[in-house]
Amino acid sequence: MNFKLKYLPILLLPLSLSLNAQELKSTFSKEVKRAEKISYVFDYPQNVKGKVPLVVFLHGSGERGNDLEKVKAHSPFTYKNLIKEPVAILAPQCPENSWWDTVTVYHLIKEIQSKYKIDDSRIYLTGLSMGGWGTLKLAMEHPEMFAAVVSVCAPTDRVMYANIHQYKNLNMKIFHGGMDDVVLPENAFNFYQKLHPVNPSAELTIFPNDNHNSWDSTYSNPALYEWMLAKRKNINIIK
Repeated sequence: MNFKLKYLPILLLPLSLSLNAQELKSTFSKEVKRAEKISYVFDYPQNVKGKVPLVVFLHGSGERGNDLEKVKAHSPFTYKNLIKEPVAILAPQCPENSWWDTVTVYHLIKEIQSKYKIDDSRIYLTGLSMGGWGTLKLAMEHPEMFAAVVSVCAPTDRVMYANIHQYKNLNMKIFHGGMDDVVLPENAFNFYQKLHPVNPSAELTIFPNDNHNSWDSTYSNPALYEWMLAKRKNINIIK
């Protein structure tokens, strides 16, 4: 009996601590500054009067790093001769071992707008694979910026599904390879199933015999650029 009484206060110690806990309710507010740095290739037409359309291209994971020539390998740069009017093409490069920081890409586009004669109503966004994911993410975050959006073999995520209404006023085309074993076609199917009810004009194209490389089938089609450049930003989108 004496043994048990001797250790009783120790056994009650956690209970006494919990009774002394205090619940606080407050708000944390702090302005955080961040440094942004990104390399890019920018092709701007010469001897053109007036403002020009801007095509923004986000590359895939294989073109990350610090060799800017890589960003032009699988892109509208490859098929520039198919674009029938003068356009500016902006292709940033994602750093090695990273995914697209869409905040930085957005600020880069704004910087290009401020320095060059860009038609703000004709800014177009496209990307493939990892860049397709970046395209959908950036379009979700800033739908007011883009006149048309084209994603190619893009991974998708739950954040996009949860914010599917952000795409409702966008001119959109989605492309994917039916044999893709890197980013499965289900990414395109599932996203389109969520997208169609809020944006019935959006289009999904499956290239049945393409594997992950559905970008050549996409970017080699002159009709894509005709469709894209015919679109202007919907001024009814609320910023």
